[in-house]
Amino acid sequence: QEAMDAVRDAGGRVRLITDGDVSAALLAVSSSTAVDLLWGVGGTPEGVISAAAIKCIGGAQIGRLWPRDEDERRAALDAGYDLDRVLTQDDLVRGDDAFFCATGVTDGDVLQGVRYEGARGATTESLVMRTRSGTVRRIQSRHDRSKLRALSGTRNA
Repeated sequence: QEAMDAVRDAGGRVRLITDGDVSAALLAVSSSTAVDLLWGVGGTPEGVISAAAIKCIGGAQIGRLWPRDEDERRAALDAGYDLDRVLTQDDLVRGDDAFFCATGVTDGDVLQGVRYEGARGATTESLVMRTRSGTVRRIQSRHDRSKLRALSGTRNA
């Protein structure tokens, strides 16, 4: 609470989130948003996925491992992890040949969710990025369910 008050006192705004760590990380490194910082505790998988996206877009990420309980803390220490080490996106995603891809399932701040167009089809929005080239692609796709059913031989396509 103290940190949030300090941000507000400095003229900043605070938005609390309960999920959507990767989406929030994308907002924080995107020049087209008003988000400047993502601060908090999230899951390790989300941290690694965010690191891949951040390496593609450009930006910085720092963090530490934050065990949820004593058992998790002990397991991390037993595995040789340094819980005081500050990690960057380069520690979490080594090299310069990583890809990031996400498709919206439900509407969010970064991607539109699936839109069903009657019994025949649906549309999706995806974000695909690559570290080596710095390419960022936003893809709008239309899916023809009848053709997918014919190809896969299933009723649920």
